[in-house]
Amino acid sequence: MSETRAHVFVSGRVQGVAYRANTRDTAREIGVDGWVPNLDDGRVEAVFEGGEESVERMVEWCYDGSPAATVENVDVEYDDPEGLSGFEVRR
Repeated sequence: MSETRAHVFVSGRVQGVAYRANTRDTAREIGVDGWVPNLDDGRVEAVFEGGEESVERMVEWCYDGSPAATVENVDVEYDDPEGLSGFEVRR
């Protein structure tokens, strides 16, 4: 299975609604590595690394996100993985 990396920016009502914690929990459940912080402009940024199918599942999950979120847009760029290990919430 081929490995990939997705760099995602999610906009809408995505801060203060447990988006990062839900992203971490879902990523760990699916088995992808990466990180997720809030950005100063109100968006959430995330990086997912792993098998193509698993990473795509995470990208699709971002369109809904946490139950309290209202996602307006998801921008995603794909690249070669950098070899991340684990998944963390960043500040």
